[in-house]
Amino acid sequence: MTADSQRIDKWLWYARFLKTRTAAGKYVAAGKVRVNSARVTKPGHTVCPGDVLTFTLQHRLRVIEVLAPGARRGPAEEARSLYEDLTPAPPESAAAADAPPPAPGKRDLGAGRPTKKERRELDAWNDNAE
Repeated sequence: MTADSQRIDKWLWYARFLKTRTAAGKYVAAGKVRVNSARVTKPGHTVCPGDVLTFTLQHRLRVIEVLAPGARRGPAEEARSLYEDLTPAPPESAAAADAPPPAPGKRDLGAGRPTKKERRELDAWNDNAE
């Protein structure tokens, strides 16, 4: 490992993508990160400036270019200086998908259990709301 390279789990933690280094190690070990299009399963894999990381975090695809190794887990501004976000903008239809879902069907209190017919109507209504 050279002075300008760093373990991927440590780098992900320093760049504040994951809350703990242990979580970052488990995330990498699960094979959820690609470095330059190659899947990485070892938390000790080194990343250097210029490497491109691809991973999914919080149901969002992230494409990140490593700009520098981290020296510490500092404030968010310092963490953002470690990488450049190359993530493509979501399509217009996906922006509407980020809106909160409509409230599910509700029944009046004390109305009892729904009948089979009412249950089917509620299910159909909930399926159309999504």
